[in-house]
Amino acid sequence: MIPKLTPEQLTALRAFGDKPLTVRDPETNQVYVLVDSIQHERAMDALRKLEDLEAIQKGISDVESGRIAAASEAFDRVANKLHSRYSR
Repeated sequence: MIPKLTPEQLTALRAFGDKPLTVRDPETNQVYVLVDSIQHERAMDALRKLEDLEAIQKGISDVESGRIAAASEAFDRVANKLHSRYSR
């Protein structure tokens, strides 16, 4: 279900033009920001790209500091741990 905007919200959205509209829940004082779906999707895309870049930078830092292992080493370590745990 997608709730419909109230007449007051529609008037405020039109008055704000392209800018996000901040609204407050009078019962909880929680603040919400109303943006159109295109702005929301652009913001989510930008956030995903930032998170991807941070993950890539962490990987580069791990490589540069020597905190990496060959895949075969990692698989061997996991296999050894599992073998020692379950072969008792």
